[in-house]
Amino acid sequence: MTLRALFILATILALPLAAQEKKAKAKPTSESVLAPIQDVPGLPRVLLIGDSISMGYTLPVRALLAGKANVHRIPQNGGPTKNGIARIDAWLGTSKWDVIHFNHGIHDVKIMPDGNRQVEPEAYEANLRALVAKLKATGAKVIFATSTPIPPSPLMGNRSFGSETEYNAIATKVMNDNGVQVNDLHTYMLPRFKEFQIANDLHYQPDGSEFLAKRVAEVITAALEK
Repeated sequence: MTLRALFILATILALPLAAQEKKAKAKPTSESVLAPIQDVPGLPRVLLIGDSISMGYTLPVRALLAGKANVHRIPQNGGPTKNGIARIDAWLGTSKWDVIHFNHGIHDVKIMPDGNRQVEPEAYEANLRALVAKLKATGAKVIFATSTPIPPSPLMGNRSFGSETEYNAIATKVMNDNGVQVNDLHTYMLPRFKEFQIANDLHYQPDGSEFLAKRVAEVITAALEK
């Protein structure tokens, strides 16, 4: 067999593997991310609350904590804090939580057609304080994740957003006032944001979501060990 024939054969044989790898890296569907899970008896229970960024890291966090914790998430995109205020009781349910990792912010800073943010800074702070009170009342270890970087507007789909750093500062103050741990995903992602972001978007390629998941899983693991 000639070298050319061997090369062609190797290329053909590699196609199924390449397709499998591409499929493995494909973005999970909303249905797979939002689907409820069954608890493994005896393991601590973790709840993830957040928007589409958290939806991106939900499955890899679950995989990283397999055998260590039952990782649940809210059954929808968490959206802005006003959405959290309206739905937090339903999200928490009546079951016991050991760790709650939550975020609101990217949707709050969104610039609406009237030129105002979806949730203005004063309302954002008030909503966060109300949410923290609800979360701490569960007895769970509560962790707040800062919002990840937002590139210059307009974004894909002509969406416009305000400064996430201003809202992260507000959130950090609220958490410090209430003794809530802050998982600074903004600082963590910033040096590699351009590498991991989807072009002209604030969302991430699968590798970026996996990168975030490693940090989230580390912080949750540390909280469970305390």
